[in-house]
Amino acid sequence: MKQNRQQKDQVMKMKRVTIYDVANYAGVSLATVSRVINGSDVVRGNTRQKVEEAIEKLGYKPNAIAQGLALQKTTTIALVIPEASFTYTGQVINGLLDVAKIDKYNVMLHTTTEGIAEISDIIENIIKSRVDGVIIYNDRLTQSEINELNQYNIPIVIIGNRTSDKKISSVFVDTERAVYELVKEYLERGVRDIVVLEDRKNNNASRLMANGAAKAFEEAGLSFEGFLRIPDEYRTTYKFMNEYMKTHRHELMLANRDSQAFAILNAAKENHIEIPTDMELVCVLDTKYNSMVRPEISSFAIPSYDLGSVSMRVMTKMLNNEEEENGKEIELSYLYTPRQSTK
Repeated sequence: MKQNRQQKDQVMKMKRVTIYDVANYAGVSLATVSRVINGSDVVRGNTRQKVEEAIEKLGYKPNAIAQGLALQKTTTIALVIPEASFTYTGQVINGLLDVAKIDKYNVMLHTTTEGIAEISDIIENIIKSRVDGVIIYNDRLTQSEINELNQYNIPIVIIGNRTSDKKISSVFVDTERAVYELVKEYLERGVRDIVVLEDRKNNNASRLMANGAAKAFEEAGLSFEGFLRIPDEYRTTYKFMNEYMKTHRHELMLANRDSQAFAILNAAKENHIEIPTDMELVCVLDTKYNSMVRPEISSFAIPSYDLGSVSMRVMTKMLNNEEEENGKEIELSYLYTPRQSTK
């Protein structure tokens, strides 16, 4: 008997030890080993001692995923990010991963390509792969898409959209308020010719920008008619702006993305419109490229790292049933950064 146990020990040392090996060595069921590993008080006395001795003797080290499965949890969070937003999401991912590491969660990254699949289909496939929760970076979700997400019985945190429900929380920066405050300041200076350029890739951002500008105009007793749509026949912002600026110029133009701001910058130059002397330019979303072009483009610094870290913290609270109703929608602050494209 002693010889057989020694032979077992030698065999165990030659291969990776599993929970099955521990159960076999201790002469108990897998369920019993699982309960001991996860700290259950159900297993007591000699049985617990046998399992603990087997674990120590064999050198078995349960991993987080195995423990999670025993508890009907995978300790894995899915992060969904559109490919088109990679320019803005590097720091978001870093913040999220740092908090996930502290809380011992694994993060599974999924990317989406616009027009390839519906967000609800993507989430459904992710949930089938067994995750504890889903974090979505998407500032362009429509209300109908958000309504579809409500049907899933799994915690979801949305970065970028202000929305909440029983199983949905959000972490966001209030773009509408940012534009409102900026436009209000310009109106107080006497600047009236203000235009918000449509972002065809992000209808939600366009709507929020236009709403913010309209609110500022309304408070000043004015009507906002400066939402500039890009006609369907133009495939790029640059081609439209180059043609548009042959006959139009404004005191202030607002763009959502850096690529749109660059298009305005180049079109203005080619049409002999000096920025900021003849026209001022502000880009809402700040990136490192806004300070690399000339003139440098004024924009709003958004706490990208915090968007990621706070969203992961909100997710862990949801998983542990610690979130409060007033914590369903977390608004982060922004900082307007004036540069060379404004006076």
